Order: sequence, then C-alpha cells, then structure tokens
Amino acid sequence: MKTSGWFLVILGVCCLAAGFGLGSAVGQQSPPMDSKGVEPKIEGTIDLGPDFKGQQLRLRTISFEPGAVAGFHSHKDRPAFAYVLQGTLTELREGGYIKEIKPGGFIAESRDVEHWAENRSGAKTVIIGVDIVKP
Repeated sequence: MKTSGWFLVILGVCCLAAGFGLGSAVGQQSPPMDSKGVEPKIEGTIDLGPDFKGQQLRLRTISFEPGAVAGFHSHKDRPAFAYVLQGTLTELREGGYIKEIKPGGFIAESRDVEHWAENRSGAKTVIIGVDIVKP
C-alpha cells in the first residue's frame, strides 16, 4: 500500500473514533429540566388522614402533545404509577436507560426513581397518573 493509502486508512480510523466519541458525548447530555407541551388535570383527590396525615392520594390525566417533555424530576417524596391510556410515552433516566411505553403499559415510579418523559411520536399521548402527594 502506498503512503497515501496508509494516510487514508489512518484518517478513516481517526474519523471513526471521533464519531464514537461525539456519539457518547451526545448520549450523556444533561436531561431536560423544564417541561413543555404537558397538560396535567386533577381528576380527584382523597385525604389520607389521620393514618397518613397531610397526604393525599391523587388521580390525574396528563396529556403530552407531540414533542412534549416532562422535565427531569424525582419521586423521592411522591411515589406514583403512570398508566399509558393513549399514544406512546418514552421514559428516560440518566445513564442511558430508555423505555418506550405503549397503551396498556405503565411506569412504577418508586421513591428511588429520577427520570423524565418525552412524547417522541407524532400523536397525542395521554396517561393516567396516581400518586401520593403533600398538597
């Protein structure tokens, strides 16, 4: 192989390595902190006192327009279940965890969950959220 051939091979390997590095950096970007295109509606609450004084069981419908994002949040003080009623919701967590949830699927949001969600589809997504909150 001529010198120019070796140069092209080395250049190709360098470009490939740079591409992998860029892909890793993009995959490790900070999660979105702000929500957009998300419309929660409280359907009802139940006071849990006196056994769980100051807490409520809450039921919401939450609509996600196409491209909507529910910003990064913790469930440390708000354990919940989210049931996908319509559309597709993508749950994401730091470290590369990605799960696509379709109608009939759900997310268990225990106290150790920190995540965000996106509607990456072209259609509206609606979920039913049940959580315990301190109003």
